[in-house]
Amino acid sequence: MNYEDFQHILFEKREPRILWMTLNRPEVLNAADARLHTELVEVWRTIDRDPDVHVAVVTGAGRAFSAGGDLKLVENAYQNHDEVIRILDEARDLVYNMLHCSKPIISAINGAAVGAGLVVALLADISIAGESARLADGHVRMGVAAGDHAAIIWPLLCGMAKAKYYLMTSDFVSGPEAERMGLVSLCVPDAELLDKAMAVATNLASGPRHAIRFTKRALNQWLLQAGPIFDHSLALEMLGFFSEDMMAGVEALRSKKPPHYPSSQ
Repeated sequence: MNYEDFQHILFEKREPRILWMTLNRPEVLNAADARLHTELVEVWRTIDRDPDVHVAVVTGAGRAFSAGGDLKLVENAYQNHDEVIRILDEARDLVYNMLHCSKPIISAINGAAVGAGLVVALLADISIAGESARLADGHVRMGVAAGDHAAIIWPLLCGMAKAKYYLMTSDFVSGPEAERMGLVSLCVPDAELLDKAMAVATNLASGPRHAIRFTKRALNQWLLQAGPIFDHSLALEMLGFFSEDMMAGVEALRSKKPPHYPSSQ
């Protein structure tokens, strides 16, 4: 894909060789429908091929970074083998495409970051949260195992005890708490978020390109070592798409009422 092929991501080239990316579905808090989910998978390959980009920054339009996956996307996959396989492949490619992208990626996390949005926020090489940011892995709340990025990076960032607590409860983490526990690189006042992201991007884009690139490559070996764990978690997540618990979780999220999971009765 080329930049003009993307419908839900806005691109702005800034000097010095910085690509500013904005997730652009503000009317639904940048929730990822099928199209945006695919774009989040493919964009890292597009960036990797672009010789005019040394650093990429990603943020969200409006009040949120991304409110996760569109519930219609989840419902359409319920007990649909072919659609589940498609989502599995995209979820896997999203993680590995970010890890293999040679350009440094910075996330400027404004407001809520959930689901696919949280994948991008936390797999960025440098993650900067605003003080009002709220992060949550909502898989268990939706009745499926925590797949996506969780098993590959949460234990490494914040330790196993915190990872198990937040992934098994789906509780939200505030921006300041995320910084305190090591889940994000930095937390800054909301008014300073975009300027801080730009300052960090400028520092990286003006630095020794190959040294920075190869440092990223070496450090990401820690994450790639966990590849089999990630692939396992993703397969277990996909099993949940055939469970009535998932539809109970979807209905609870839509109605904003407490869920009643059949497996807990």
